[in-house]
Amino acid sequence: MSGSLAAPYIGYATGRRKGAIARVFVQPGTGKILVNKRTLEDYFPREALRLTLRAPLEVTNSAELFDWMITVKGGGIAGQAGAVRHGISRFLQTNNPELRPTLKRAGFLTRDSRVKERKKYGQRGARARFQFSKR
Repeated sequence: MSGSLAAPYIGYATGRRKGAIARVFVQPGTGKILVNKRTLEDYFPREALRLTLRAPLEVTNSAELFDWMITVKGGGIAGQAGAVRHGISRFLQTNNPELRPTLKRAGFLTRDSRVKERKKYGQRGARARFQFSKR
């Protein structure tokens, strides 16, 4: 699989989580996953993140069917793993609509819309206040 996006890709999907956006390009293959032109183990050093990312492939038994070329940016490492999982799930669903109930039941198709609440002025954080002193 070449590093350029000119390869004959059979599909494309976008996944999002927190501030991260993942673009997932797919071609027939043996299950190789490249994230930002790096191996999966190199990009996501924690096993928990790799398990999160591979979950839709394990649930649908399609881990060995495709090669995945993923570009992900924004957010932190956990948000990026969630975005990749969302993108993989969305591709699998569009590629084979029969997988939709399985992926939906596992909760992989729903975009997790939780984001960090902004800090408010006159406060220490989003909800935490500065300490109040009466005197």
